[in-house]
Amino acid sequence: MQILITGGTGFIGKTLCRRLSRSGHQLTVLSRQPPDRVRHLCGDSVTPLPSLNELSPQTGFDAVVNLAGESIVAKRWTKARKKLLWDSRVGLTSELIDVIATAESKPGVMVSGSAVGYYGNRGDMVLDEDSDFSDDFGHRLCAAWEEQALRALDHGVRVCLLRTGLVIGKDGGFLRRMLPVFKLGLGGRIGDGRQWMSWIHLDDHVAMTEHLLDNSQLDGVFNATAPNPVTNREFTDCLARLLNRPAFFPVPASALKLVLGEMAELLLGGQRVMPARLQRTQFRFRYESLQEALREALNL
Repeated sequence: MQILITGGTGFIGKTLCRRLSRSGHQLTVLSRQPPDRVRHLCGDSVTPLPSLNELSPQTGFDAVVNLAGESIVAKRWTKARKKLLWDSRVGLTSELIDVIATAESKPGVMVSGSAVGYYGNRGDMVLDEDSDFSDDFGHRLCAAWEEQALRALDHGVRVCLLRTGLVIGKDGGFLRRMLPVFKLGLGGRIGDGRQWMSWIHLDDHVAMTEHLLDNSQLDGVFNATAPNPVTNREFTDCLARLLNRPAFFPVPASALKLVLGEMAELLLGGQRVMPARLQRTQFRFRYESLQEALREALNL
């Protein structure tokens, strides 16, 4: 297939690009990075695309994978930062659908990113794709992101929405921020540690995306999470045990709110998410337990 990928140079995207290339697909990767850098990250065979404006109505793709978006946790949520988060997800997706609308040949499918933040902080409630949500900025961002992606339905495109949890993998993602502290034996739970963490291994996320691209009968919302979410305390204990380090230094909720402001709710709240719709398909997870996923990511 000819596939257009946004966010292809990111943590998930670059691994996905290399897997799809190995499967024989031809990839065009939208990125503001220099072409040589795009090929270095995504593979020599990809075609870098600096702007959607360079696509003409005659340019056709069989599929689109939309993963673009600024890091949600990189900086404090100021007004300007929120706008950047919004524009990089909702705004870019809107532009992407406008391109699809003018294309003479429409893609057959679009797999578009979202996040389990769609559900807001739901405490201990077990959530599937049909669950209700708690309204906050994370929900509003994801809901608007999904709303724009679903506009592709008006143009005859099959749409799959991936509500992604915390992605575990080598050399990136949220684990990269945690490891230095935990390796020094200074790690610990966040707040009371009772908040749920819905996670997925990078390899399973990539395989899931490929699964949705390849199966024409699948559409709608899919929770991109492993079937065994854990609490923050359980995650902390597992990571510390694998690193042979103590985890005696909890981060008080009050301190986190003082430093991070509204963004602290991402870490103090949580979602206990299950991949119910995916489990009803023939997809099989390679990493169902947190310990197995962390062992692979840590090269243990």
